[in-house]
Amino acid sequence: MISYELRTKIEDVQKRFNEIKKFFNEEGMKKEIKELETQSASPDFWSDMKSAQDTLKKMKLLKEKYEKFQVIKSKIEELEIGMKLSEEGDEFLQSLEEGAEEAQKLLENFEMLMMLNGKFDTLNCYLSIHPGAGGTESHDWASMLLRMYTRWAERNGFEIEEIDIQPGDEAGINSATILIKGENAYGLLKHERGVHRLVRISPFDAAKRRHTSFASVNVIPEFKDEIEVDIKDEDLKIDTYRSSGAGGQHVNRTDSAVRITHLPTGIVVTCQNERSQIQNREVAMRVLKARLYQLELEKRQEKLQKIQGNLKEIGWGSQIRSYVFQPYTMVKDHRTNHETGNIQAVMDGEIDDFIYAELVFFAKNNMDFDI
Repeated sequence: MISYELRTKIEDVQKRFNEIKKFFNEEGMKKEIKELETQSASPDFWSDMKSAQDTLKKMKLLKEKYEKFQVIKSKIEELEIGMKLSEEGDEFLQSLEEGAEEAQKLLENFEMLMMLNGKFDTLNCYLSIHPGAGGTESHDWASMLLRMYTRWAERNGFEIEEIDIQPGDEAGINSATILIKGENAYGLLKHERGVHRLVRISPFDAAKRRHTSFASVNVIPEFKDEIEVDIKDEDLKIDTYRSSGAGGQHVNRTDSAVRITHLPTGIVVTCQNERSQIQNREVAMRVLKARLYQLELEKRQEKLQKIQGNLKEIGWGSQIRSYVFQPYTMVKDHRTNHETGNIQAVMDGEIDDFIYAELVFFAKNNMDFDI
């Protein structure tokens, strides 16, 4: 006999799938895919390289969504058949439980995919971390966050490239910027932007007192040809210095690292990961371009917030999540109220539940904007 818990789980999966079907235009998507396939087969398809690449990318994403929808649809049908069979005998219960678990996970992943529909969601992203006030303690907290996001990226098959990491004077890091490469990297991480708070007994305090530390996280897309930003040469101050990071003898013996300051805004970006000064300058300019675009969109968002009279509590610079090690263990997101007591798993990169809760929260409240 099917347990109440299992029946409830299956009914929840069915309900959520039915909700998706209301706005998932299955036939329309199928038709659009066929039209794109026809376009890609035309003799002059590659005459415009950028347009062709954009078309293939769009077709790939549509096919991915359509195929995943078909898989879930099939799983739901299997569950309905399994429920009928389980009424005839308990030997079908185990496979029904496994099927419900699999369908639930597939559905959650699909819901996440459907929510990643922002203008830049599919792009790679730069993730930067800066410690707040507090010296060594906050520098160490920043390095812990860097490890958390690195482990998350590794778990999810993303490629990581160090752009610039500045070590702290005694421990941890003074700042860090990494590039996370992979499908939907920006879309998944964009709501991690904000201030992250740590509460713990400091390993740097001989008196073993509890300390509160803060670090800010910023996430911006890696733009290539997606946007145009006018940057004047006279607005830039470009400095070169000797790299402090790994990279071989050539890097360490030359002033290959680059620091670019945008004088009108005061934005500073650095890169020391590449082997040549020219390469580091190119990467730094891409990061600056993205930061300036982000700044412009945030100005627009601030104007919108003044009109709407809300969203202030989730803006950049506000505390979005707390990580408590003592006197109890808890990680809590203050926007979604999602929390867990397994802080070690979170610090080891298991933050998918938090990311999913963020996407649902922002989608339901129509709080997403282009960056």
